Parts: sequence; structure tokens; C-alpha cells
Amino acid sequence: MKIAFVSTECVPYAKTGGLADVAGSLPVELQNLGCEVKVFIPKYFLIDEMKHELHYNWDIGEMPIRINGQIRSVHVHQSKLPGSNVEIDFIDCPYYFHRNRIYTDDPDEDERFILFSKGVIETLQRIQWAPDVIHCNDWQSGLIPLFIKDNYNWDKLFDKTATVFTIHNIGYQGRFSKSALLSAEIRGDLFYPGGPVEFEGGISFMKTGIVFSDILNTVSNTYAHEILTPELGAGLHIALQQRKDDLYGILNGVDHRIWNPETDKHLPFKYSQGDMSGKIKNKNFLLERFGMSFDEKIPLIGIVSRMVLQKGFDIFADALGDLMRLSAQWIILGNGEDKYEHMFRMISQKLPHKTGVYLGYNNELSHLIEAGADMFLMPSRYEPCGLNQIYSLKYGTVPIVRKTGGLADTVHDWDELHHYGLDTGTGFSFNDYSGYALYKGVERAVNCFHVKDVWKKIQKNGMRRDYSWKNSAEKYMELYKMAKEKRR
Repeated sequence: MKIAFVSTECVPYAKTGGLADVAGSLPVELQNLGCEVKVFIPKYFLIDEMKHELHYNWDIGEMPIRINGQIRSVHVHQSKLPGSNVEIDFIDCPYYFHRNRIYTDDPDEDERFILFSKGVIETLQRIQWAPDVIHCNDWQSGLIPLFIKDNYNWDKLFDKTATVFTIHNIGYQGRFSKSALLSAEIRGDLFYPGGPVEFEGGISFMKTGIVFSDILNTVSNTYAHEILTPELGAGLHIALQQRKDDLYGILNGVDHRIWNPETDKHLPFKYSQGDMSGKIKNKNFLLERFGMSFDEKIPLIGIVSRMVLQKGFDIFADALGDLMRLSAQWIILGNGEDKYEHMFRMISQKLPHKTGVYLGYNNELSHLIEAGADMFLMPSRYEPCGLNQIYSLKYGTVPIVRKTGGLADTVHDWDELHHYGLDTGTGFSFNDYSGYALYKGVERAVNCFHVKDVWKKIQKNGMRRDYSWKNSAEKYMELYKMAKEKRR
């Protein structure tokens, strides 16, 4: 099966979130399952051509693409995803992509990704490669299913090409004014109140992808149900309800070449299920780095997150006093809204023996926190999939999560299952979105930490879970087959 995988970020080239990890890993697993895969991303200014061995495609040369009545010059560079034979094609248009950030608030943000979507399709035309499936991800590629079925339907190359549209976060919808219709050359009769591209008086690229793709999915089974509701559908629940028979949930996987305590290059001490001694040493090393004292009897709770409302920092703030009175230490890594950064800055100054805070991005430290912490807190308001809780399971770091989205699908509450006589729990979860519920969830975990035989059981239950990309890739193969059948 031939798969064109379209993303606006991909490790190791450009990353702002989990989509980059998906784009860097899933295509490799698909190729391992026998697919021929080409990945497409924009050629951003920040991508180092020499470092990543990009080569200009002279066979394609210059592609003139019209956006908003203007002809823009587009080129294609190529490389291979590291450690694989998967081709990655970079759509290069300096006018739109040579900026300081991947995503911008610039007035032409719609044009940037209209051009990218057209650039993907016209690259396929020029290399005469007809994919069985174009796999689109999030609003930035949401116009491609419409383009394939309308703007480019004259080209028989795409007669059998199906589209799969993956929603990584329904909250980001690619909403623009009606003028985007002209920029994208979308037929005006598709725009009317409640129509396939219209949303609250403007155009939504996300809604367009939902309406015109053959198959839809999101990144956990629970989130697939949540986004059908007014509470978590972010206004698009009605459009999704109309496609609910075509909507599936597939958990993101983890790349164990990168996230594995036995081989993690960022850890001073490696460890495994059979020998956990390295985990204690990593904890000591991590605490020393923050000038905090090590005590094996005091649990260390880690947080690695964007400090925004979605991630539950409002209820963390509500519970702050109670949380800091627990017999536990904290190490927090991340950045985001000023009020939350200020909160953590003040905590670290007032309680330096209990809290270590790093405001910013630090990949090495994120690995060290996963390995050195005893617990990992994710109190998200909503979480389409989440990856850190899955990393935590692999690293024997017991997750404490709010039961939503992918967190509900991957973390199984010890007490809840133990109540039914099952010893298969992997962490602690809470339902209510409140500071009190968060606090009680953390308190349960801290109390359980001191019952060592139970704690070791929870750790090893989590470490045995298999959330590798191979499982997820096999499920995507099933989606691709369904999409092809639907296209017929």
C-alpha cells in the first residue's frame, strides 16, 4: 500500500508537540509492515539542510502554485527519516515558510497551509506517484480531502486515492475569514450557513477535513467519544456526530528507540524491570542537579508540560497549599502562561527543599525526570492522547492522571481495580476536574508509595504494558483499508 503522510512537523526537523513524534515514528512502522511511505512537511527556515542531508529535487525543479491570485515559486527537497528508508519531502516556499516560527499569528497563516496542501498534491502529480491513501493530520492539511475530490478531481492519478484525517486536538481548528475561499480557490457554493466549509461565519480547515475525508480518527478511543459532546467538541461536535460511523480512536505509540530506560542516552544510569537500581541513582542525580536532598523514603513527583489551562494548572493552583503540605518533593519542567510560570517560580523560591523548577524546554531533563521521579502528574482538563504518561509507564514512574482522553485509556487506577480483586493497576486517576480531586489522587499515590511490595507491583505492571508504534501502525493499516473501500 502506498501512503502519503502529510504533517506540518516531524522529528527531528521541526517540533512543537506530539504530532512531530507521530510523524517521525508511525511512517517507519508502516514501512516495516510493507507499505511504501512518503512523508511531506513544509521546509521551514529553521530546518538545517546540511545537518539533515536535504537534497534539491532537480527532476521537479520549480513549481508555480497560485495562492490568492498570486503565483508563488515552490521547490522540493528530499531526505530519509533517520534510521529508515522512508522518504521525506520538504515543500519549500521561502515567501511563506522562511519565518522564525513554525506557526504564526501572521495575517496570511491560511495562505501558508493552503500552499503547503497544494504543494503536496502537485508534487505527487510531478513524480506521478498515486498513493492509495493520503493521511492528513490536523487543520493545516484539512483542505487536502476537498482538493482531491474537487479542485484536482480532473487528474485521473487520484481516482482511487482515499483520505484519512487524524484529529490530534479538536481545539485547534484553522479558522479564517471567508476570504480564505478565494485564496484556496474553493467553490463559493460550498460556503453557506452550516455548509461543509463554513463555521460560525468563517471557514474552518478542520471542519473541511472532517466533512470531506473518507475516514476520520483521533488519538485515543476515549477522546473519539469525548469530541462528540458539546463539552469537548469545541463547536465541531455536530459535524463529528454526522460522521460518527467513520470516526475511530487509535492511541499514539511510543518510539522505544528514544524512550527506553535500558538504552536512553540521556540517562546517567540505565535500568530495567529486572534491575531497578539505576532508577534510584537517577533520582539522586536529578535531586542533586536541583540542589535538593535525597531521601529514599520521600517520593519525588515530576511534571513535564506546557503550562496552560488545558493541562490542568488551574486546578493545580487551587490545590497548591494542600499539595505542598504532603511529604513529597517536586520537580517541574515546562513553560507557558505567565501566571503559571510565576506560580512555580514563587514555589521554588519559598520551598527550595521541596520543589525544583526549570522554566523552558530541555529534552535531556525531560528524560531525566521521567527516569528519576517516582510519580508523574498529568491533571489535564482534556488530553487527546498524551505521551508522557506512556513514557512514565515504561520508566516505572507511576502516573497520576485525570481520567480523560488518552489518559483514561492508558492509566488504570490501582485502587479501583484492586477493589474488584485485580492486581493489574498501573497508576492513580481521578474523575472530577477540581483541585480537591487532584489533591486526593496525589495523596493516595503518596500513601501507597510507602507500601513497597504494592508499589513495586504497580511499577512493574506499567513497565510490562506495550504501547509501541507497531500495535498502532497495524490499526492504521485497518483504517487505510476501510478508507480505500469507502473511496471505491
